[in-house]
Amino acid sequence: VGGMMCNDCVSKVKTNVAKINGVRRVEVSLDDGRANVTYETTQTDPHAIQTTVNELGFVVTLPEKIQPSSATLSVEGLNCDLCALSVQRVLTSKAGVISVTISVEERKVLVDFYGYEVKASDLCRFVYNAGYPAVVVSEQGPPDLESALFSVAGMTCMSCVNSLEGLLSCTEGVEGVRVSLQDGTAAVVFVPSMVTTSQIVEVINNAGFECHVKHRVPGDSSDSEATPLLKTASVKTASVFLLAADGRNEPLEKCHLHVRGMTCASCVSAVEKNLLKLEGVAQALVSLLAERAEVKYDPRKVSPLQLVEVTCDLGYQASLIEDLEYQYGEIELSIKGMTCASCVSSIETAVLKQPGVTKASASLSTQRGHFVFDPEVTGPRHIVHTIEEMGFEAAPAGVNQTDVDHLTHAAEIRKWRRAFLISLLCGVPTMAVMVYFMMFADTDSHCCLLPGLSLENLLLFLFATPVQFVGGRHFYLPAFRALRHGMANMDVLVMLATNISYFYSVAVLAYFMAAQADHSPMTFFDTVPMLIVFLCLGRWMEHLAKAGPRHTSDALTKLISLQATEAMLVTLDNQGEVVTEKRIDVNLIQRNDLIKVIPGEKIPVDGKVARGTSNVSEAHITGEPVPVAKEVGSAVMAGSINENGVLLVNATHVGKDTTLAQIVKLVEEAQSSKAPIQQLADRIAGYFVPTVVLLSILTLIVWIVVGFSRIEIIHKYYGTVKGMSDSEVVMQFAFQCALTVLSIACPCALGLATPTAVMVGTGVGATNGILIKGAEPLETMCKVKCFAFDKTGTITRGTPVLVYVGLLSQARASSSRALLALIGTAESGSEHPIAKAISSYAKQLLMTDILGSCENFEAVSGLGLSCRVGNLSGILNVASDKSTESDRPDLPLVEVQHIGKGTLQDASHEGAWDGTHDVLVGNREWMKQNSVVVPAFVDSLMCKKEMLGQTVILCSVDGELAGVLAVSDTPKPEARATVRALKEMGFKVVLLTGDNRQTASAIAQEVGIDEVFAQVLPSHKAEKVQQLQTRGLKVAMVGDGINDSPALVHADVGIALSNGTDVAIEAADLVLIRNNLYDVIAAVDLSRKTVRRIRINFFLASIYNLVGIPLAAGVFMPFGVALLPWMGAAAMALSSVSVVTSSLLLYL
Repeated sequence: VGGMMCNDCVSKVKTNVAKINGVRRVEVSLDDGRANVTYETTQTDPHAIQTTVNELGFVVTLPEKIQPSSATLSVEGLNCDLCALSVQRVLTSKAGVISVTISVEERKVLVDFYGYEVKASDLCRFVYNAGYPAVVVSEQGPPDLESALFSVAGMTCMSCVNSLEGLLSCTEGVEGVRVSLQDGTAAVVFVPSMVTTSQIVEVINNAGFECHVKHRVPGDSSDSEATPLLKTASVKTASVFLLAADGRNEPLEKCHLHVRGMTCASCVSAVEKNLLKLEGVAQALVSLLAERAEVKYDPRKVSPLQLVEVTCDLGYQASLIEDLEYQYGEIELSIKGMTCASCVSSIETAVLKQPGVTKASASLSTQRGHFVFDPEVTGPRHIVHTIEEMGFEAAPAGVNQTDVDHLTHAAEIRKWRRAFLISLLCGVPTMAVMVYFMMFADTDSHCCLLPGLSLENLLLFLFATPVQFVGGRHFYLPAFRALRHGMANMDVLVMLATNISYFYSVAVLAYFMAAQADHSPMTFFDTVPMLIVFLCLGRWMEHLAKAGPRHTSDALTKLISLQATEAMLVTLDNQGEVVTEKRIDVNLIQRNDLIKVIPGEKIPVDGKVARGTSNVSEAHITGEPVPVAKEVGSAVMAGSINENGVLLVNATHVGKDTTLAQIVKLVEEAQSSKAPIQQLADRIAGYFVPTVVLLSILTLIVWIVVGFSRIEIIHKYYGTVKGMSDSEVVMQFAFQCALTVLSIACPCALGLATPTAVMVGTGVGATNGILIKGAEPLETMCKVKCFAFDKTGTITRGTPVLVYVGLLSQARASSSRALLALIGTAESGSEHPIAKAISSYAKQLLMTDILGSCENFEAVSGLGLSCRVGNLSGILNVASDKSTESDRPDLPLVEVQHIGKGTLQDASHEGAWDGTHDVLVGNREWMKQNSVVVPAFVDSLMCKKEMLGQTVILCSVDGELAGVLAVSDTPKPEARATVRALKEMGFKVVLLTGDNRQTASAIAQEVGIDEVFAQVLPSHKAEKVQQLQTRGLKVAMVGDGINDSPALVHADVGIALSNGTDVAIEAADLVLIRNNLYDVIAAVDLSRKTVRRIRINFFLASIYNLVGIPLAAGVFMPFGVALLPWMGAAAMALSSVSVVTSSLLLYL
């Protein structure tokens, strides 16, 4: 195809050829100047295709592989070689003639020609006009083709399909085959002179199947039902089989490639195009976000390694994916009506009989079924239909992992709250009992119930027991798991302290009761509830801090909510007309389904537009508010919103393969990879636990040795106990000291150090407009060295505003009002963000809510609009009587410039704007199509504005260019000051955006950012963050859009603005409630102070243990300083209070 100059030419050729009846596929390459057309030979021919492209103004040359015709002419007057040369020159100069062979002796001419370009009768006429009468003696054309549809019984799987297709393809005279397993049919294109339908039936029967002719279409049939049988077969099966123009096909295999380095849709197109150029490649589907290419190929012509090599030659990194996960689809269905095991068995058996289903399992208890299938053979709808035919009700289950995660998190909060309240109910009375018997009860009243059992010990036992077995069990199971893996965390220390204290107390109390002692022993029952109360409180506060007002797992729920829940499935007849429309669950969509999307609906799947034009909002992918124009062949993504036109979309990626599903996966993976800051306390306890246990054992051994060698020391500090021998006194004293060491060293202060500081820090942050989700971001923020800002909605306002007006008018005064009144009126009929920006400013400028009248409004996606505007005089006259622009501080700052003379008249000119005017608003191409001349100086001005990242619009009035407008997303007022302050604090600042480099660089320069990453998609934003992290930098990402969510969760700290999307807010670690970038600096300061407080808490807890353990062990007894067990318990409680008090100092 000669004459193609740009992508618009490519699109024009592709669109018009695709409309030809019988054309199946069109691929046009601008680089190669070629068009590859797959067509049904019974419905069209190369001549019709050539004519269509020629009528578009291009020059078409057909390939030589088209089968030619031949004719023998008898020519009178062919007497010499000179005559022969004359006839040969005449014929070879004609289009379609391939070769000419002349026999002067026989006076005959043999001509090979393309029958679609020239006829044998035309050849006779050409020769006759040259002065030599001629007649056609014989003519031989290319073989006529016929189509037939055969009914085939006995096929059970895709192996049957592949073997039958391979067998028929090798049969002489067969030009094309497509076999449908689902319908039990085989569609065959053949040469009737070489093979008959009876012979084809015999070939199929000999292969072990039962076959008969279902329908036959002669090659010259004009019946509408002759519309390609091969197409009919392909519509009814999920398998995609592409017939080449030469009619041959081969059994195909499928492989998946992991392709890294793609950054945009052009990369996808390049990979697909170059893969399809390989001989043997029938289909290539590339997913940008999944970084995956699915290729169907003929293994006898090309290998997967060749596919990898071709992709690598394009500059991408490619590897072969062997994981079977990509080969199959899965669906979980809710099945109603199952009553027994027989129902389960019958469903599993029936579904497994369906072609393409590889696994089926149903559960009677949950009333659900899980099914695995090959999406190339079958799909969810077929499985649901099979189950429903058995009398059951089936539908997609609709439960996702996000909901489960959310419920699990809520359960953790409830668990620790319940444990704390139970412990508190017993802890408060325990403290009251201790105080009463120490301060008010006399010694004699301590043993008044049974021998060896005092009222005090009985009450402490009753209060400690429920805490030990109810509140403490949440610590014991993790402790046992840790010990089983050879670890010692904080839970192990809690378990040791509480269990030894409790069971020692039970044992010694039982011993004294059994011995009928006249007094009750000293016990440690009070240690259990006191420890568990404070520890459960700490864990509850920790989980509340992590959850905060918003749960981070809600981010995934918000993302999934972007997915459409239903879709309109349509089927077409052979003429391409809609036959049926059915609304189905989005989970039942299968690949290659045709989906209808009306204005305002979400697009349910990734796919390509098969029919219609529209503007589609893809903000969740690109982050930009301006909708994207879509036409036939354009790619669309799940979750994007169709704004105006009706689209028919051919589904290419469904379910977990959609772009939206890939973003969900990115967010989920990044969130699950984060670890809580409480691991720091566990690491400290990991060393602390064995140390404390050793010290406790050492204390026991030392006091036993001291006691037996110098009993007077024990008597001096412990006294004598009635009824006990010296050895019993020594053992009890030593054991009590060891237990005091173990109980006083229990790291409840360590357990409270982090959550209490976090609770206070987050509270201070919330008061000041900074929502902090847990301890992790607080700790990490102090280590951040780099801030990465999104552009749209973060650094900039997020909505386009008018920034420039260039006038071509007769006079400068008030001409801008006239131009804006015209354009504002014209744009008032459009919902495009740029149109809204201009219309809004016009209304502000003219101080009116209603502009002029607008008729014959027509908008063309990607170009502009045209309309007839009237009733402007009254508005302009009223506006001219009011205050001028300089008196209007409420107006946004817009540069107005007089750039040349034109037809635009002064708004104050009497009668200048009576009547109606034809207005055009759009880009250069729109003006060109409407014959509006754009001067060179205007084009130069537009280029300068575009270099600044502004969108430039032209306006013509009554066929003459009247003005130039520029619209831009301007930076926020505080953006530059925030960037400067961060730089002064030593932070590296970068801009990370999906917008084009030109616009991004202009904004970055305006706010003072030096490093820019532009044209970056969501998954690649996360990669850019990781690149910065590989430099050794801790990165904080600041964003506001759904497209920022993967980067927000991959960053060390994700910061979102509260005016952003819910998904971004939920995915972030910090949220700036007031939407002010100054709060980024405040968040850094708050983080530093909170983490400093956490470290102070750890220091206090450590100092407490360093001083308390020696006291408890009796090291200072020679100096008259010692701790009794109740003092150890009190000191333990006091340590927790001191940590909480320290945290509360953050409020100051």
